[in-house]
Amino acid sequence: MGDVLYIQTEKNRKITDPHVRLGDIADLTSNNPEVLQRCKVLRVLTLEPEKYGRYTVSAMELIWLIQKKEEKVEVDHVGEPQFILTYEDPAGKNIVMSWLKTAFVCLITFFGTMFSIMTFNMDVDIPTLFERISGQFTSNPAGLTILEATYSVGIGIGVVFFFNHFGKWKITEDPTPMEVEMREYEDQVDLTILEMERRKEENSG
Repeated sequence: MGDVLYIQTEKNRKITDPHVRLGDIADLTSNNPEVLQRCKVLRVLTLEPEKYGRYTVSAMELIWLIQKKEEKVEVDHVGEPQFILTYEDPAGKNIVMSWLKTAFVCLITFFGTMFSIMTFNMDVDIPTLFERISGQFTSNPAGLTILEATYSVGIGIGVVFFFNHFGKWKITEDPTPMEVEMREYEDQVDLTILEMERRKEENSG
């Protein structure tokens, strides 16, 4: 049996070095340790320094580069035929700006949710409904009753159960609805970038 190199690519891989090596963007394994080490450090792409963003890479280009350097090695590819490299600043993001953005999003979410609940209560006329229910059991249904108190507490508890976490505490190990939505959003962004690149290549060809 000859030397075989297995490469596995994911839909999106983050990098911080403009000098991209094969081992940085793909998972590798081989029946020959020497081949594996050589391929891990094989430079496959050089990006412009500080030009951070997303770049598309074809698995076929990687296979061609490997076979050019390792002519006697059989390459077996598993994974995405075309994927995205997210080139990020190695210094990381500004902590102050990250906290300010997080605080801004929290405020928008809080007041937006509060407004939605208030408009829902006005649409269905919750105060009148509670007054009528209280009138069935008490002689003085006006004012604050146990219905308003339990309704308010129930909304808070319902939100915690729906989003499956409160701070760092999680009810179950399942991903939260917010995590699911964010993952779907990331997948849609990746697919859109790949599709735009494919159309650009078709138009230029």
